[in-house]
Amino acid sequence: MKKLSKNLKLLSIAAVVSFFSVTAPDASAEDTIKVGVLHSLSGTMAISETTLKDTMLMLIEEQNKKGGLLGKKLEPVVVDPASNWPLFAEKARELLTKDKVAAIFGCWTSVSRKSVLPVVEELNGLLFYPVQYEGEESSKNVFYTGAAPNQQAIPAVDYLMSDFGAERWVLAGTDYVYPRTTNKILEAYLKAKGVDEKDIMINYTPFGHSDWQSIVSDIKKLALCEIQWVIKFQLST
Repeated sequence: MKKLSKNLKLLSIAAVVSFFSVTAPDASAEDTIKVGVLHSLSGTMAISETTLKDTMLMLIEEQNKKGGLLGKKLEPVVVDPASNWPLFAEKARELLTKDKVAAIFGCWTSVSRKSVLPVVEELNGLLFYPVQYEGEESSKNVFYTGAAPNQQAIPAVDYLMSDFGAERWVLAGTDYVYPRTTNKILEAYLKAKGVDEKDIMINYTPFGHSDWQSIVSDIKKLALCEIQWVIKFQLST
């Protein structure tokens, strides 16, 4: 599976380069094919995105050892948007207009992707987005490589309902577009399945939040209510 995933990424790079070799003749005249790497190397999201940067550099290095693509070496252009959403858009614009990259591999959060989206659409660039996303967005300039809620979150809910008999639900997440949109979809789905509103707890925390004591306490209370209900039901039967 890992080998397949790696090969798919390399094929993605090849497809992008082939596309730009036809649509961007100026870029094809360069000695190298530039690939933008747009991941936070500092700030809140660095812990997640630095690994993606390292992965892209590894894949580019391996491809170059095989002779590159279209007879040219791949040249990574790494920038640090520093977990700053508006800076993602600025850096994306620089990669496309100044560095003349063939494609951008980057973003992690949905808010960073949405910041970059109008830039790649305006400049007809290509963005490869590496993780799951909340759906409700489609662009010819973005390759969405991860699952949407109907492919990931909803099947998980069905599994927990059918195999574990889950009746109370905690929809928690960081306070930004992906958790809010996904939880909105899940809340509607749960209610359609007959789950009462009082059995759904929704909670959001800001980026960098570290005080979980009160949230864990609230989750325990919700779980305790279910345990008490089960005990009462068993005693009554």
